[in-house]
Amino acid sequence: MSDQSKAPLLNAYLEYFGKFNLPFTIPGHKHKTKLIDSKLGQVVDVDLPLYGGLDEIKLTNGILLESEGLAAEFWGADLARFSTGGSTHCNQAIALAIATPGGKIAISRTSHRSLLSAIVLAGLEPIWMNPEIDPKTGVPIGIGISEIENALTHNPIAIFLTEPGYLGTISDLPKIITVAHQKNVPVIIDAAWGGHFGFNKKLPEHVIQLGADALVTSIHKTLPGYSASALLLVQGKLIDLNRVNQSFETTHTTSPAGAPLASIDGVRALLARSGDTLLDNLIYNCNEFKSQVENEIGRKIFLSVADFPKDRFDPVKIVLSADFLGADGVEIEKDLIAQGIKVEMADKDTIVFLATLIDQKSDFDLLAEKLIPILKSKLGPARISQTSISWSVKPQRVISMREAYFSKTQSVKYQDAIGKISADLIAPYPPGVAVVAPGEMLTEEIILGLRSTKASGVRIAYATDSTLESFRIVSSN
Repeated sequence: MSDQSKAPLLNAYLEYFGKFNLPFTIPGHKHKTKLIDSKLGQVVDVDLPLYGGLDEIKLTNGILLESEGLAAEFWGADLARFSTGGSTHCNQAIALAIATPGGKIAISRTSHRSLLSAIVLAGLEPIWMNPEIDPKTGVPIGIGISEIENALTHNPIAIFLTEPGYLGTISDLPKIITVAHQKNVPVIIDAAWGGHFGFNKKLPEHVIQLGADALVTSIHKTLPGYSASALLLVQGKLIDLNRVNQSFETTHTTSPAGAPLASIDGVRALLARSGDTLLDNLIYNCNEFKSQVENEIGRKIFLSVADFPKDRFDPVKIVLSADFLGADGVEIEKDLIAQGIKVEMADKDTIVFLATLIDQKSDFDLLAEKLIPILKSKLGPARISQTSISWSVKPQRVISMREAYFSKTQSVKYQDAIGKISADLIAPYPPGVAVVAPGEMLTEEIILGLRSTKASGVRIAYATDSTLESFRIVSSN
């Protein structure tokens, strides 16, 4: 194996600023905007492009190619591509790479909106697969094998899953991959929230280790990468690597920023050097934090690995079930924000705290110190778990997403939208999982559910009218 402690892109970024440079190239700030605007200069003068920054304009030194090769080897893939456009870009690139016009793709309904956008861009038809719901907690626990087997009867060109899910749960991936490969159908995994998997024996393996054909992951979510940095890893047995490269370049910017690229390279080197130890500490701190809070509260309120089959839950995912407390998660979030603590997501029944290998024991101790009094002040009789509208709605497709996207549309009052075809993708955010997609029927359950979710304090994203007083529908004229 190559020397995985090397970080060519990261080193190139750091070395650039130690040399004399007089650029007559883009970017226009030329690293000296502080001379004319000190505040703006603080933001842009550390920016460095790939072309003429990390490498020469002609990419003479091949530093990006070298770094991507190191990543492919480290994750055990045939190809790695570094993106500055987040997992959104990687999802869209791999969808285009495997697409055939009008082809069908089996996709989990809990997928991020970027995958639904990819379906429109690639002209694919979705075979929706709905998750199994845990009756005790109301959370989705993955796509069941029966959903996979049913989808395969429709001859999809690929299976596209989101693993782990936003709440840390994981499908039975080894079995799914085996069943799909028996039909020569590639399995592509959006593992945006699973970048840390595979590098500690107490964590699930990453999906390339499990035999999946492609892995998309964010380097800025559970790992300490630059915002919008992401990684696409592909195996070449069932996926054409040349088309992957073509689709990646088609959808990526031609002016990639150097900092996200350097951070992907640096994170890979960090995982190679210290990943096992850092993740060991994180797992320990998460377990201690959950135990401390639950002991003080006197009841179980966090999801844990014991709630699910082996390797079916991320042990560093901190999901607080506010319904078990008899409290309102949005109100708890407000109290935490007032004390300077931000959470990843909160709705009435659920709060998600994102812990990463950067967090120290002192951070968990401080969070517990602030959180416990808030929870004690709101403690009440536990409620029956309700499944979020993000996980429970079963889509009613009327026309294709692509047809709806390009149709004439109009806005109508929400009462008049019931029974009409949605022209918008609408989702609570986070997690960005579509409650309704273009081409699907706006039912009373969907419209009232979205309005109720918004009224509870959750942000509803991507609707043309963010107030939800009106909905954009496909025009019948």
